[in-house]
Amino acid sequence: MEADDEPIGMIAGWGRYPVVVADGLRQQGRRVCVAGVVGHSDTAALAPMAERYCEFGLARLGAAIRFFRRAGVRRAVMAGKIHKVRLFDRGAWRHLLPDWTTFRTFFPHYASRTRDRRDDTMLLAVVGAFAKEGIVFEPATDFLPGLLIETGTLGRRAPSAAQRQDIDFGWRMAKELGRLDIGQSVAVKGRAVLAVEAIEGTDACIRRAGQLCSSGGFTVVKVAKPQQDMRFDVPTIGIGTIQTLVEAGAAVLAVEAGKTILLDRDEVIRYANEHGLAFVAFDSEQMAHQQDAA
Repeated sequence: MEADDEPIGMIAGWGRYPVVVADGLRQQGRRVCVAGVVGHSDTAALAPMAERYCEFGLARLGAAIRFFRRAGVRRAVMAGKIHKVRLFDRGAWRHLLPDWTTFRTFFPHYASRTRDRRDDTMLLAVVGAFAKEGIVFEPATDFLPGLLIETGTLGRRAPSAAQRQDIDFGWRMAKELGRLDIGQSVAVKGRAVLAVEAIEGTDACIRRAGQLCSSGGFTVVKVAKPQQDMRFDVPTIGIGTIQTLVEAGAAVLAVEAGKTILLDRDEVIRYANEHGLAFVAFDSEQMAHQQDAA
């Protein structure tokens, strides 16, 4: 069997990204087997695109692995957001009902005082659990490289000189947040940090910046982690993010080219133009060189 004839598995979280990935894979003639996360995935949109579709609970890794193995999946991708705050709900483990595979995978992180529960740590544990069963995760952007943003100004408006200073400042802050695996986004105005992203996600960070800066006009910088694993948790921008920025009063969105996913490009750029939002993408090496020179 040719490699391209093998089914590609996908763990689908929340948002439009899984739908875009499934549609892109299908347009390439690939067979897609989707394991949607209960309470996250868009079943109505994904099920018709998939050769096989099932939903599994967030703590049912064993069920997802068995589904992929029955479908003959050996290569898989992750797409979509997981609302990690649900892990900290009261009695979360009782409600999530972990199966044995999940318990075995994550118990060391909850029982140990020295192991952390950062995003990369937990997601690498998931990847490792699937790898033990012969299922290897790959970056979705390896299959769909056109989703990655290129360097330049996306739209009509470019940042002012003062806003460019905020981008430079925010870039350093966001990269440090990413290095610590805390978050990927920072809201800045006048080279002062208004809000930083943690477990709550980008949109909540943006809304908090808008609440704290009622005059608006602030800049949001969203970057990849310095140690970014392109298999998961890749920065993603879609129409929802742009709408949140506009509603909160932001003036600029700056992202990292080549490591940020852009969904529904034409709609996003049109909306940014209509509302006067500057949307720019910078190359990380260029930014680092400029900041070193400064």
